[in-house]
Amino acid sequence: MSPKKQTIISAEILFDGHKKMENCSVVVEGKKIIDVVKKKMRSDYHGFVTPGFIDAHSHIGMDREGEPWTESETNDTLAQILPVNDPINSIYFDDRAFKDAVDFGILYSCVVPGSGNLLGGKAKIIRNFMPNRKNAVIKDYGYKMALGFNPRSTTDWKGDRPNTRMGIYALLEQKFDDVLNKRDKAELEKAKSLHKLSQDAKEKKFSKKEQDFQKKAIEQEYLQTFKPAEKAVIELLDGKKTAKVHVHKEDDVLYLIELVSKYGIKATADHTGDVFHREIFNDLANAGIPIVYGPLGSVGYKVELKHAYYQNVGLLMKSRAFYGLMTDHPVIWAPALRDSLKFFLIAGMSPEEAISLITFKNAKILGIDDQLGSVEAGRTASLLVWDRHPLDLAAFPRMVMAEGKIIRK
Repeated sequence: MSPKKQTIISAEILFDGHKKMENCSVVVEGKKIIDVVKKKMRSDYHGFVTPGFIDAHSHIGMDREGEPWTESETNDTLAQILPVNDPINSIYFDDRAFKDAVDFGILYSCVVPGSGNLLGGKAKIIRNFMPNRKNAVIKDYGYKMALGFNPRSTTDWKGDRPNTRMGIYALLEQKFDDVLNKRDKAELEKAKSLHKLSQDAKEKKFSKKEQDFQKKAIEQEYLQTFKPAEKAVIELLDGKKTAKVHVHKEDDVLYLIELVSKYGIKATADHTGDVFHREIFNDLANAGIPIVYGPLGSVGYKVELKHAYYQNVGLLMKSRAFYGLMTDHPVIWAPALRDSLKFFLIAGMSPEEAISLITFKNAKILGIDDQLGSVEAGRTASLLVWDRHPLDLAAFPRMVMAEGKIIRK
């Protein structure tokens, strides 16, 4: 059997998602990186090398380029709580934004519904380089939640629509409490049924086969108690999935921290643009809530962005928070993910740390860092070879490799 063909990429500088290395080579075989060698080898491609970029919060394919706003599918207006909505069903992969994103190295996105509803639907991590939905999804990550102005501003939509934050937060907690109470009651009924089965089995001398059948029936009856939306909420409350929570203002951030503490949910704080005190970022760190920061460079077009200064990145950098970066496409054009790093560079961040925000750190937050976000042996070979330093304003990938396949050169 002939050996597998290898692709060798020599790097003038390699930004591997953690640090930078000079004059080294990356060896790719199939879909995997099999080695990083600390010397230049005879290579197929050469330049400045980074992992493929990851956008940790986007509406790409839902809000589409070249279409009127009436064609947008980011928000469903049916009700405030719609956790089973799947954004994949509202994505058209012929949106030209996908090609634009891939041209500039943004190979992956975590796509979410909009923030007009308290619970707007699922969060899915997708491959931006796929021609259609087939094989596009990498991971069913969690659910999109929203706090603050957006869900209280949609009073003309259908369903229960409180017009205050106290109203929408009460509605959210009522939903959580109703589902928890329903589960407690269902578990009590299941326990009673299993106890009765145990007694009947002794008295009537049930066979093991009969006991197993009865136990299975009891379990099925328990599961059928819950509607799909309730099962989704239970996934959140059990910490099996993560809530990606739209939140900007400091008081809403503090409410999120209280909500996480009260219900034990796993969450990320997405946006936090109006946080302008370092201690609030530290409070998120203390609560174990990562931040998906941004978008950076958009107009502060609503009241909850009145303190969304670009200088806030300096406070974030000085905090103990763990954070990555988003475009919130189309708020910021997907290819501008790399451009948003300039605000961190201005505040004194090193190039390798900045590139880590949109590679390893985004991958870590999304729970895909075992596959993506870094250049090291065993990781998926999604790589960019740049024609110059990747943070140069004119830098452009001369080669894009997605999972071992060269998709542009």
